[in-house]
Amino acid sequence: MSNTAPDEIKGLPANARRPLAQSESYVPLVPQDGVLETTGRAILLGLVFCAIFSMAAAYLALKLGQGIEAAIPIAILAVGLSQMCRRKNTMLENVIIQSIGANSSHVVSGAVFTIPALYMLAAVPGSGVVTPSLFQVVTVSFLGGSIGILFLIPLRHNFMVENHGVFPWPEATATTEIIVTGEKAGNQAKTLAVAALVGGLYDGLANLFRAMAENIRLAHIGPSEWLGRMQEKAFMRFDFLNSAATLGIGYIIGLRYTAIIAAGSFFSTFVLVPMVHGLAQYIPGVVPPGTVPIAEMGPTVIFRDYVRIMGVGCIAGAGVLGVISSLPNMMRSIVSNMRALRHKGDRAVVAPIRTERGMPGYFVAVGLVVFTLATILFFSFGIGLGSAIVPALVGTALVMVISFFFAPVAARAIATIGTNPISGMTMLTLLITGFVMLQLGFSGGTGMFVTMMVGGVVCTALAASGAFSTDLKIGHWIGSTPAKQIGWKFVGTFVAALFCGVAMYVMSVGGFGESGQYTAPQASAMKAILEGVFSTTPQPLRWTFFALGIVLSLVLRLTQLPALGFALGMYLPIELNTPLFLGGILSHMVNNKRAGDTEDSAKRRENKGILIASGLMAGGAIMGVVGAMVRMKPDWKDGFNILPQALLDGAPGEWLAIAGIVALCLYVVKGSGREA
Repeated sequence: MSNTAPDEIKGLPANARRPLAQSESYVPLVPQDGVLETTGRAILLGLVFCAIFSMAAAYLALKLGQGIEAAIPIAILAVGLSQMCRRKNTMLENVIIQSIGANSSHVVSGAVFTIPALYMLAAVPGSGVVTPSLFQVVTVSFLGGSIGILFLIPLRHNFMVENHGVFPWPEATATTEIIVTGEKAGNQAKTLAVAALVGGLYDGLANLFRAMAENIRLAHIGPSEWLGRMQEKAFMRFDFLNSAATLGIGYIIGLRYTAIIAAGSFFSTFVLVPMVHGLAQYIPGVVPPGTVPIAEMGPTVIFRDYVRIMGVGCIAGAGVLGVISSLPNMMRSIVSNMRALRHKGDRAVVAPIRTERGMPGYFVAVGLVVFTLATILFFSFGIGLGSAIVPALVGTALVMVISFFFAPVAARAIATIGTNPISGMTMLTLLITGFVMLQLGFSGGTGMFVTMMVGGVVCTALAASGAFSTDLKIGHWIGSTPAKQIGWKFVGTFVAALFCGVAMYVMSVGGFGESGQYTAPQASAMKAILEGVFSTTPQPLRWTFFALGIVLSLVLRLTQLPALGFALGMYLPIELNTPLFLGGILSHMVNNKRAGDTEDSAKRRENKGILIASGLMAGGAIMGVVGAMVRMKPDWKDGFNILPQALLDGAPGEWLAIAGIVALCLYVVKGSGREA
């Protein structure tokens, strides 16, 4: 999401985005009472969208390391459905629908950064870490999301009213524009739905029903398959995942960032892997974690066991550097919010109008007591430690203190630049918690499990605070009742936690991390931090590569290149990054200004392209979750082959995949050019 935003939002009052004068007040778009808001239709649609997008977001984040912002597609669907049903006065209903549905993004963000690390550690023989249960995953996400919401409620008036017009609110601006200026939303919803159908069908044919090759390796191109033989000779391996969802998310990310991700991937695959292979000719022995000499390994194994750990180090270094660079803003935010809390009681007590009607004064205090006790009980009895009251109390105290200070920081970051720096703050939480647990005598698998559970709650709390501030701002501009937004936010958080947990549990069968089907790059970085704190992995070469990754992140920072994007590219397999890059190229082709373009026509084409890409992404991701569920049955773990396996592995399967991806690209480019 860009951090730029227009000076005005079409349809809102002129003073919606500027600071107010001394005697001026802001009157929202829908100020009157008696307007439909929390209807059964709005609640049901919000919860359905929340469930669907939670599973889709979990799949994409674990497969590609890229999350999705669900608020915008949900807003499009909400407005489009209201127009298709010929309902009137639905604007406040649509705010509630997107507010509930958007829980999917922040709950998934918190969960996928942390919990998959426990699945990875549990798969390591002798680690002592137990596999987290579905109950534990859901509870961590729900506790964290609820705590993050509670810590932001007292600051609602400060963020929304006292700082009116101060922050740009990029994501809130984009979503509000859709809800307010939704005269073409019926067509937009249709475009999104058709693209989702195309994406789901395409990925189903490639991945589940095996009608074409799932990966394009260019191994059968040219006379005598010379391109494949050339790759083998140079110890390089090109790979391209045949996926509509991945292409769509690359389109939305854009050319610049996908090019940086691809550069990291090319650096790992075409530079580091051949270099390690070349040096290994002079290292005859076995180097852990390998079980054979490196010289006897193929490119995939060298990348998995040695090279990608540098990407993990680079991710960790980028997160820490992000926290360091944000420290001045964090301190200003903490001081500002402490001041706001101190003066909260100075405001005159008058009966609030509907658009200022929040929860009762005791709500936050009671809520924090309830969730503090729930967290203590969960850490005592819910994570398999028995009645471990001391680590439970300490863990709960860490959750509450860190969330209290950093939740407003996350909200301020979203308000300012549209990006939440939760990765760095979560790493800091793990380091602090890990050190404390070691002092309490909890080491090995037990210490790592407790530490990651604390980190999971904190990470989700920070993600929830940032996302909730966006929802409140949308409601403030349009005229929602804050109390209704807040109340249903907890319900949405529970539904998101449940369906994210189910999706993660299903995908855990395929495995996370280096040897699994789902790469989970952020969680891999968290796993590496835990292994460093608790010293469980005596593999000096891997730690050398990890340290080199941290140094590389510093070099990238000095050159003002996005270190996190390059690091993700280094960590993720090349087959995931090449379709991302192709999506970015398509985005550049569609958005490039043409002869005879007006500003309005160029904008319409850009928006249509984003709609199509969003549909491909959502449809393909949902099909990915469905495929993971189907493969849980042992007899169906390889899918259903429409094309015989011999043809899939040979030239016919690859040529069909190339034809399919070309057709998909034409659909995106040509479809974006048609008038919405």
